Amino acid sequence: MAETILHINSSARHQGSVTRDLTARILADRPQARVITRDLAEAPIPQITENWVAANFTPAEDRTDTQKQELALSDLLVDELAAADTILIGLSVYNFSLPASLKAWIDQIARVGRTFQYTSEGPKGLLAGKRAIITFASGGVPLDSPVDFATPYLRHVLGFVGITDVTVVAAEGTNGDASASVAKALQQIEELGRAA
Repeated sequence: MAETILHINSSARHQGSVTRDLTARILADRPQARVITRDLAEAPIPQITENWVAANFTPAEDRTDTQKQELALSDLLVDELAAADTILIGLSVYNFSLPASLKAWIDQIARVGRTFQYTSEGPKGLLAGKRAIITFASGGVPLDSPVDFATPYLRHVLGFVGITDVTVVAAEGTNGDASASVAKALQQIEELGRAA
């Protein structure tokens, strides 16, 4: 059966976006894959609200029609995530962290009983067996440096919902020697393609 990829773009830019270019290269190496695309710049995810929280913490069998509608987009996003074998995320670093659009997506998919559960041993992710590939691009923030608050957080969230197989393709320092940083990332993608 063909691989299903959930492709998430979070860069606000379309022209000149390094992460968009890198995720496109990865997809080009997987022409047989079924791709679900979620572009967070073209279709922004709303922030969660008090009504959303109330609906989320109401047992599913007790939710009103209004509460079900409140969670309809979240349910769709969780279904997309659950259907994917691989989650491909374009991560542009904004002000040392991830874009607000990607945080909004995370808030919608981190759902107790859907993507994680609490147990006597602590939280347990419910999406084990999936793989994530993150294309990381930053103007000056080195990957996993003390000022990179984006990548460790995203790895943690993915692990929290059970996705612990995470590969990062990094184009660091694009405000300096952009061609060298992109070339390094393309080399990583070539190695990924050989392993696919």
